[in-house]
Amino acid sequence: MLRSRRILGLALPRRQLLLNGCRWCSSGIIPNERIRNIGISAHIDSGKTTLTERILFYTGRIAQMHEVKGKDGVGAVMDSMELERQRGITIQSAATYTLWKDININIIDTPGHVDFTIEVERALRVLDGAILVLCAVGGVQCQTMTVNRQMKRYRVPFLTFINKLDRTGSSPSRALQQLRSKLNQNAALIQIPMGLEGNFRGIIDLIEERAIYFDGDFGQIVKYDEIPPEFRAETADRRQELIESVANSDELLGELFLEEKVPTVADLKLAIRRATLSKTFTPVLVGSALKNKGVQPLLDAVLEYLPNPSEVQNYAVLNQENSQEKSKILLGSARDDSLPFVGLAFKLEAGRFGQLTYIRVYQGMLKKSDNIYNTRTGKKVRVQRLIRMHADVMEDVDEVYAGDICALFGIDCASGDTFSDKSSTDLSMESIHVPDPVISVAMKPSNKNDMDKFSKGINRFTREDPTFRVHFDDENKETIVSGMGELHLEIYAQRMEREYGCPCVIGKPKVAFRESILAPVQFDFTHKRQSGGAGQYGKVVGFVEPLEPENNTKLEFEDRTVGTNVPKQFVPAIEKGFLGTCEKGPLSGHKISGIRFVLEDGANHMVDSNEFSFVRAAEGALKQAMANAAVCILEPIMSVEVVAPSEFQGAVMAGVSRRQGIITGQDGTEGYFTIYADVPLNNMFGYSTELRSSTEGKGEYTMEYSRYHPCSHSTQEELINRYLEATGQLPAKKGKAKS
Repeated sequence: MLRSRRILGLALPRRQLLLNGCRWCSSGIIPNERIRNIGISAHIDSGKTTLTERILFYTGRIAQMHEVKGKDGVGAVMDSMELERQRGITIQSAATYTLWKDININIIDTPGHVDFTIEVERALRVLDGAILVLCAVGGVQCQTMTVNRQMKRYRVPFLTFINKLDRTGSSPSRALQQLRSKLNQNAALIQIPMGLEGNFRGIIDLIEERAIYFDGDFGQIVKYDEIPPEFRAETADRRQELIESVANSDELLGELFLEEKVPTVADLKLAIRRATLSKTFTPVLVGSALKNKGVQPLLDAVLEYLPNPSEVQNYAVLNQENSQEKSKILLGSARDDSLPFVGLAFKLEAGRFGQLTYIRVYQGMLKKSDNIYNTRTGKKVRVQRLIRMHADVMEDVDEVYAGDICALFGIDCASGDTFSDKSSTDLSMESIHVPDPVISVAMKPSNKNDMDKFSKGINRFTREDPTFRVHFDDENKETIVSGMGELHLEIYAQRMEREYGCPCVIGKPKVAFRESILAPVQFDFTHKRQSGGAGQYGKVVGFVEPLEPENNTKLEFEDRTVGTNVPKQFVPAIEKGFLGTCEKGPLSGHKISGIRFVLEDGANHMVDSNEFSFVRAAEGALKQAMANAAVCILEPIMSVEVVAPSEFQGAVMAGVSRRQGIITGQDGTEGYFTIYADVPLNNMFGYSTELRSSTEGKGEYTMEYSRYHPCSHSTQEELINRYLEATGQLPAKKGKAKS
């Protein structure tokens, strides 16, 4: 352990490093009270990664700080992927751990974009507490609401940190107001800033009633002082407001408040801790990570107000084979081997040495070379290497206990699998909520020879990310990938090129149109071919008719022949010929569907008739019928459900109408409205981006297949022209077509 710490080159003097090494050896197992598992999550560009970078610097984990966008050519430690440094965004959540005041803090930095929401979901599932970062200018934004919903889903207590107080237009009081009104949080400031924007000097601690200044080149020297006279009145008001807010949610402080006693600092801190852990109160801290102000008090608040692993109740589901009911079992958080091991694989990553599996240990202990069981597949796996992660740097450890987050190598599993030892293979942790993909595109390698690399990359990405789905469309012979947004899929296409050397082309997926007829049409076709020896002869007579609208994706064949004009052994051959011809329609090359082929009569020849002759006769008969019939093109119609805040109702309805959608109903609840509409699939491409931009990112939609319906005249004409151009029957348009 000591050696690996020295290799990492920490910014600690030699003597202190040795002391730390001894402390690790002598104390053996770190008790639960000295562990915190926290996540940092927020809206895009609120400063999460910058804040993590500062935390690592002040706790001595890294020797110097770098900016997120990689302006100095380095980039932040937690953005370890080349693509992240280039774009200045976080794509994958990164795990690290650090020490602050002898307390071990495991930190996961998560992305802010809605496209990577699964990363936040996975992180919050395994964490005990979180820091919600708000931008002092933007306040509560759309992704903040999503993160808040996720925190509620996994019952995670959190602190709020209002960042970027140095920005022009920053207003912590507005951010606090939005926290109360938009997120319905019982929140109050436990610090107030001294000055804002360019005049931001430091912060005032309302609990201890003192001013805090951050000196030194990097704000690493924390100085405490008297509160300046001009802030004393505001301090008194805000402190009273804080006590009232906490008293509303904590009984003990409520009693003191009703008795009009002034609570001591210790009383107030304990009350805030109790209220935060019960998720009835949110302490709000202030600062500016980029300007190195307010980070150390935030770390103190993490230790004081967020839970340690033993204060969070984690349940496993007991899967009994014979009963349908699933009973929940409370897991023990003791950091020893008295209880059987239970852990959850919450994230997979392909590292340099194979698949890396991140595991949160919920119960018992895990040692190197132990055998553990995957409760989903029942497979036994051996733990070859056990490591702790610091962004993309690995550190080997020999054993981990309940409450730790570690990573394993070479284990074949899926995201959300539960691992346990042999005695408890019927336990499983509740799985992670995976949202449905909202956008699909066709993806193929630019070079046909790269198919191997392409399938390797696709395989790995689907294992790592449950929101990235892939299926092969047999009808259009395309690989269709689905994800959470256009940025999500674009990032995967870029990773495919960088990590696998396989440039990809992303395009609009083809829509499975169909061709059908509008009225019955007769056919009478003879297939006759004479060559040396036995020839070919087959004649079929009958009609083709359209099926009912609800069956317009089916094909039916009916034999109404009487007598021996068409011998019964040739009827299957006629059906085969009919079905084969339906694979490609005459108008646009799409499949023919929604028709019934009725065979009424025909003729055969004693010598020349065979199966092949009747297959050819049926093919010719259908082509003859389609040439004489009124043919229409059918397109898939989707049932779309859009949910957005009521103020955007007009914009959303206009957007649906613009895409030739028919609104079938709507309802509304608590400031949100839902629209139900039927929209052609061909017009839905790119809708997720349009909806997000017209609703400030707050709108969501889901769609599922409803039925096939004749398409509009203009769409039909466009499809026919495109098919004729592709088959060379019509010269391709060059430049603008003259009217």
